[in-house]
Amino acid sequence: KAYETGAIKDELIPVEIKGKRGKPSTFVTEDDEFRNAKFDKFPKLATVFQREGGSITAGNASTLSDGAAATILMTEDAAKKYGATPLARVVGYADGATEPIDFPIAPRFSTEKLLKQVGMNPHEVDLWEINEAFSVVVLANMKLHELDPEKVNIHGGAVSLGHPLGASGTRIVNHLVYALQPGQKGVASICNGGGGASSIMIEKL
Repeated sequence: KAYETGAIKDELIPVEIKGKRGKPSTFVTEDDEFRNAKFDKFPKLATVFQREGGSITAGNASTLSDGAAATILMTEDAAKKYGATPLARVVGYADGATEPIDFPIAPRFSTEKLLKQVGMNPHEVDLWEINEAFSVVVLANMKLHELDPEKVNIHGGAVSLGHPLGASGTRIVNHLVYALQPGQKGVASICNGGGGASSIMIEKL
């Protein structure tokens, strides 16, 4: 629905693919992978990490996506110097880690450090973007922090929107900038495959 309702259109830039030999150009305006989902096949998909009793399958894991994301960071003085109007400010950020096998819950540790740093509790955060390399990452961290589902990945996660390698952290921070209302604060967190994680809090201006 994020594409259909235009909820994420302001943060997307269409890519033009020039046509060859006089043919018209093609414009890519959305990741097309989510349209290929065959939900009737989901119950039959094999688990990938744990064959017996596992829960992670290709259906609840993000696909490979083409994409890029960009964010400009600058100090308040630099913004004034160049006449730039900030969209948001960084309130704080933190890194955390756990055992590599427990990477899905790694965001818990970076988020706990971040919240302690800024003097807030999870329920005071207006919106959350938790990177969804696997759906279990979001579900586990929602449970650990007792988060309101209505505040988490409100326009979908990487399983549905796409997971561009090397750009996912920027994508979820950018989305927070557009999804938050002025004065609201949001947290974006992302884990990596080695047991580490990073979290950042921003405030919409």
